[in-house]
Amino acid sequence: MVFSSNVFLLLFLPLFLSVYYLTPNKRRMRNYAILAGSYFFYGWWRLDFLALFAAVTVFNYFIGAAIGNAGVGQPRALRWTKIGVVINLGVLGYFKYANFGVSSFNDLVASFGFEPFSMTSVLLPIGISFYIFESISYIVDVYRGDAKATKHPVDFATFVSLFPHLIAGPIFRYKDLADQFEQREHSADLFGRGATRFMQGFVKKVIVADTVAPLADYCFSLTNPSTADAWLGTFAYTVQLYFDFSGYSDMAIGLGLMIGFRFMENFKAPYISQSITEFWRRWHISLSSWLRDYLYIPLGGNRNGNMATHRNVIITFFLGGVWHGANWTFLVWGAMQGFMIFIERVLGISGAPKQFRLVRWTITFVLVMVSWTVFRAASINDAWRMYQAMFFMKNIGGFTDPMLTKISGLQVGMLLLAILVVLVEGLREFGPRLKAPSQRVQTAAILVFLLPLFFLSIMKLSAQGYSAFLYFQF
Repeated sequence: MVFSSNVFLLLFLPLFLSVYYLTPNKRRMRNYAILAGSYFFYGWWRLDFLALFAAVTVFNYFIGAAIGNAGVGQPRALRWTKIGVVINLGVLGYFKYANFGVSSFNDLVASFGFEPFSMTSVLLPIGISFYIFESISYIVDVYRGDAKATKHPVDFATFVSLFPHLIAGPIFRYKDLADQFEQREHSADLFGRGATRFMQGFVKKVIVADTVAPLADYCFSLTNPSTADAWLGTFAYTVQLYFDFSGYSDMAIGLGLMIGFRFMENFKAPYISQSITEFWRRWHISLSSWLRDYLYIPLGGNRNGNMATHRNVIITFFLGGVWHGANWTFLVWGAMQGFMIFIERVLGISGAPKQFRLVRWTITFVLVMVSWTVFRAASINDAWRMYQAMFFMKNIGGFTDPMLTKISGLQVGMLLLAILVVLVEGLREFGPRLKAPSQRVQTAAILVFLLPLFFLSIMKLSAQGYSAFLYFQF
């Protein structure tokens, strides 16, 4: 089940909210309602993977308890932590990388004339990257003493399964939400803010991302794209990815507010960044902070001189690419991110500029677009085909005829809207500080603009059917 579906909007969400608010708000009773709803939400896809999900949850609860009983920083606690991390990574590695590993091995042995190895294809459980990373952060935090091992299994199970963020993040940490499982605020104002945020994300996903998606898909499928085709396709995917993923995050944050949870922001206007370093402080913040705290810092961070720091940055982003998927394209993309940040560190480029500089922004945005090309491509060969068109001008005579037949006025309008959104975000960040609009103005804006767009999105969704989120594959 996904947020952008009629089943979720018209059936699951109204029923869940009804049950949730009819449940007494005492003794964590509403956590039971969330747990039941979240398991139903996940099990809607496949019941067998719901069993895997439950097993991972139970395992990590007891590992956390064992670490807590052993004592913070004690050798026995370290042994339990290593066991937990290794088994979690083993589960993730099997389901996410077994097919890739066998395929790569077969390509290698076939080049030497040997028979390929046969193995049944492994299906990737939805959301496994997110709930495994959250489980690892929990047991590591307990070992470090940053979080107490919970004595409430329902709280922990609810944390892992919390459906607003279960499928595609943000990646939460138990220590940040622990108090909210015990007590959280419920009010009409908070619910209204949550509903508004959900509608904003829904519009971003269905109206903008889904509209430009066919354009990006078609460009990346061309066997001989022109230079114009390749750049338009890359720009369309740049827009699609941001509005799709940030739209999901907005919906997750909005759903959280509707049931009293306050979640972290996952995006902060990333396309106004003036360096790749700044970009990663604004894009998928929950993942970049997770990689920093549980990979970069344990590797040594910046504690052992410049060379070690540069090495740790490159390793961290390379493994971040590996996390995204079992494809050589993601490995190359991760290496590109690490290398670009390495170059910025060598050049002394600041990751937090205090004023807007057009040249720095332009260079950064182009580099981000270029890196998204290999991220989107189905293979290294497909990415190379796009890069040849983009930079070697293999076919420079404008858009190809098939491409012209695919471009619609609505898609062009959405691309222009995306540019306007980036400009507004830049003005908000670097322009004059304006007084926030009054509650009356905000309410009027919702009634005049957001609600009609939301209902238009529902009609569009009904017409186009199922609409998956891009980050479901990770």
